Amino acid sequence: MKLVIIDYGAGNIKSIQFAFKRLGVDAILSNNIDEIKGADKVIFPGVGEASSAIKMLQESRLDKVIPTLKQPVLGICLGMQLMCNSSEEGNTKGLGIFDVAIKKFSKAVKVPQMGWNVIYNLKSDLFTGIKEKEFMYLVHSFYAENCEEAIATTDYEFEYASALQKNNFYGTQFHPEKSGKVGEQILKNFLAL
Repeated sequence: MKLVIIDYGAGNIKSIQFAFKRLGVDAILSNNIDEIKGADKVIFPGVGEASSAIKMLQESRLDKVIPTLKQPVLGICLGMQLMCNSSEEGNTKGLGIFDVAIKKFSKAVKVPQMGWNVIYNLKSDLFTGIKEKEFMYLVHSFYAENCEEAIATTDYEFEYASALQKNNFYGTQFHPEKSGKVGEQILKNFLAL
């Protein structure tokens, strides 16, 4: 299996690469358009700030390529947020794959949400063998509003979409690569799609 992690300068990619290595898969880091298009599965990571991350995607023309991919694509954290219509972070226009806006948590809660929280309302093959209310690791100040494309929900200040799916595109706000055995199972499920 050819698994490519998109390397565009805004990812915590080493921990994702190690997580797949533990599953026996050597993930390739690449920003080469042909290599990404030719992959069996694609991981779209992201850590950092939305507007600068979109600029880096635009510079390598990946902003045009990612929405056209036909194989399973998993966006993680900022990667998922960039797949949405827009983000309040830097007033950023997203890739428009998921029809939802990214909003900032209010000052009523500690921001960023950092640490473990539960996921529930699970609705996807991505969660095969995962029980409701399992704990996942999150670090984020912005969230996807609850929407039709939500396949998992988390409560922090209010309920929001902690995972999204549309066709071959999947996104998790949480970090499966940092979420122990449950996160490992989600990555296995992604490889099995």
